[in-house]
Amino acid sequence: MPLMLRYAVSAGEHAVNSDDSGLVLSRACSVLMILAYGAYLYFQLKTHRQLFEPQENDQVEDDGDDLVSEDEAVLGFTSAMVWLAVMTVITALLSEYVVSTIEAASESWELSVSFISIILIPIVGNAAEHAGAIIFAFKNKLDITLGVSLGSATQISMFVVPLSVLVAWVMGVPMDLDFNLLETGSLFLAILVTSFTLQDGSSHYLKGLLLLLCYAVIGVCFFVLRRRSADGSN
Repeated sequence: MPLMLRYAVSAGEHAVNSDDSGLVLSRACSVLMILAYGAYLYFQLKTHRQLFEPQENDQVEDDGDDLVSEDEAVLGFTSAMVWLAVMTVITALLSEYVVSTIEAASESWELSVSFISIILIPIVGNAAEHAGAIIFAFKNKLDITLGVSLGSATQISMFVVPLSVLVAWVMGVPMDLDFNLLETGSLFLAILVTSFTLQDGSSHYLKGLLLLLCYAVIGVCFFVLRRRSADGSN
């Protein structure tokens, strides 16, 4: 919506009340997106929890009557929370260092900031998450694999991004949701491809290959972005 608002105003089709109307729209959308994410969590964890529970084929029978899980917990709740807190602090410190060196790395590697921040950093930063999803997929637990991958994407797009806009608002930083045409189009196409891939509830190698090729096309697009600008083509 911020992108369409900017193009509508620049084309002279509509007028706005002030120059920061896009910023106001982004902040309003951020609040609504966080409310939507909260409703999604309440729907998933409270009212319709049964829709997100594993199917019976992910369990084995015990004595022919009861169904028990194949896996046992490695860590207790307290230990898991302690490890989560420690890893969160370490990740925050490393992320601060990475952010401060992105522009220098972009110049030395001759890569665009968009390619580093959209392609390289997520691959490295989410390596453990990707490995976990692959391991669950090899165990034929596709529901957990999709929960890890799609849940992370939903959390970033519907919670982390709008929360960043609101935090920037509190800090007095004019951050909006206008991701420009290329970034918005890539996100839109990725959502469409993923939705059509998952709509029939089945999986095979061709779907995985097409998703990987789609990601590769998006990566190449951001890779050549700076080089085209440097050559004066834009």
